[in-house]
Amino acid sequence: MSRHVPYLAEEAIERDAAALLAEFEHARGMVLEPPIPVEDIVEKHLKLRIEFDDLHARHNIPRPESGQTDILGAIYGDGSIFIDETLDPDENPSREGRYRFTVAHEGGGHWRLHQHLIVEDTAQASLFDGDSAPKFICRSSQAKERVEWQADFYASCLLMPRKMVFAVWDEFFPDRKPRVLQPKTSIEHSFVEIPKSGFQLSGQMLECETDDEALERFCKPLAERFLVSPIAMRIRLEKLGLLHRTVPLQRLLAGN
Repeated sequence: MSRHVPYLAEEAIERDAAALLAEFEHARGMVLEPPIPVEDIVEKHLKLRIEFDDLHARHNIPRPESGQTDILGAIYGDGSIFIDETLDPDENPSREGRYRFTVAHEGGGHWRLHQHLIVEDTAQASLFDGDSAPKFICRSSQAKERVEWQADFYASCLLMPRKMVFAVWDEFFPDRKPRVLQPKTSIEHSFVEIPKSGFQLSGQMLECETDDEALERFCKPLAERFLVSPIAMRIRLEKLGLLHRTVPLQRLLAGN
């Protein structure tokens, strides 16, 4: 079924995520610090329910031939959130970051941003009909669709709030300067460079990391502070202008 998903500005999504965090702080009489207690926010504040299941089997959708999980989460009109069992952090601690992001995606992004779509989908049945079909089945292969991108961006804002990220960045890097991946050709700029690891062969330095691998290696300590994946941290830092894979063009044009 085709659903109209209105455009939402990034600023509006970020404001709502910040408002949710403020609501939680006020209700609990506390000041949040990283890592964000996303399970408490979703279950205790928003009153949603988180469960694990084999989502490919649950929705009768074969897993990809690669064996990787495509369906990460799903949310129902009664407030039930199902997370694929491969993301259970008790069983797979290495996937805790992905699990937390999926909880924030479902319980933050979809529940806060897309209530109108959930209501539309349940117009012919009770909103709290636990047997109704899922309102969103979230698949990695559909991450670029507008409704999924919005929920993803909401999750990043919820788990890595702007002010918190800048505060932790200043703690890690007292110079407060943005970082950039070391350019292949030396150029003038005002950023601190991140070298790519490599090895020497016949006197020549050869890189052994991709750009993403080098940036995510750099992001790992910050990711651990926020209990997110290095990929999620890298994307958030790039969005906030703290991390760059190339020197921004305007800086080069300005001669900085």
